[in-house]
Amino acid sequence: MSKASGAGQSAGRRERIAAQRAAQRRREVRNRVLIVSGAVVVILVIVIAFVVAKVSSKSPTTSASNGPTGAALAKVIAETTSVPASTLAQVGAGSVSTPPAAVSGAPLTSGGKPEMLYIGAEYCPYCAFERWGMIVSLSRFGSFSGLRTIHSSSTDAYPNTPTWTFYESTYTSKYVTFTPVEETTNVPDKKSPAGYVPLQTPTPAQQALLTKYNPGGSIPFVNFGNKFVITSASALPSVLAGKSWATIAAELRDASSPVAQAVNGTANYMTAAICKMTGDQPASVCTPSVTGLQAKMASASGS
Repeated sequence: MSKASGAGQSAGRRERIAAQRAAQRRREVRNRVLIVSGAVVVILVIVIAFVVAKVSSKSPTTSASNGPTGAALAKVIAETTSVPASTLAQVGAGSVSTPPAAVSGAPLTSGGKPEMLYIGAEYCPYCAFERWGMIVSLSRFGSFSGLRTIHSSSTDAYPNTPTWTFYESTYTSKYVTFTPVEETTNVPDKKSPAGYVPLQTPTPAQQALLTKYNPGGSIPFVNFGNKFVITSASALPSVLAGKSWATIAAELRDASSPVAQAVNGTANYMTAAICKMTGDQPASVCTPSVTGLQAKMASASGS
């Protein structure tokens, strides 16, 4: 074999080796890319699964309310939270059949202010009625944010009563602390003892107050600083039947309407109870026409 031939074979061998090494490097790069890509896919799958699980595990707070949204909702809230004092004065006791009852106990306070405690549930038709009065009354002492429309259970008495939920709402006042507890949603749940998806659980202290002043444990339960309590709806929810939120809010401003007589009458009694808690402050709200209802509540309780 000539030197030229040997040199040619040597060069060819080097080229094959170089080509093999290049191919090996390409395979290694490709494998690394596949490994990284696979890892990214796995991470994405885990993240998506986590998000889905998080969303799925969150208890639904309401069923479809078919209530107003956007500007329409804002208008309903504005009208409900700003019923004119003159209209409320015209209504007075209204058509309330069951005013708050006077009770005695150590002052109930929270955050250095007298506390109004509400225990109810989103499915409850009687709570559905009572919330309208609470919103009208409490709005005279402070302000709400985060109110949402819902309806009561579609299978209970007075089905689909249009109302609100206090769940995830906020109330601010320099006169009184409002503590709402919505025990369940209005979404049926056969596994739940209450028959609806659980939402909030009263603290032991709150449960003790419910047991003390309302041994039957019925809702709605409203405690005004351990001075007055509500243990049943102030009027029948039927007054709201078949009406939209917008219609109810508008009728609150007509003192002669059945809605105003029931809801504003309820609100006036609640306002009188809150005034008792706050020492009749503010004076612009706790007027003689309002505080005069305190005597009616005391006599109604038999005390």
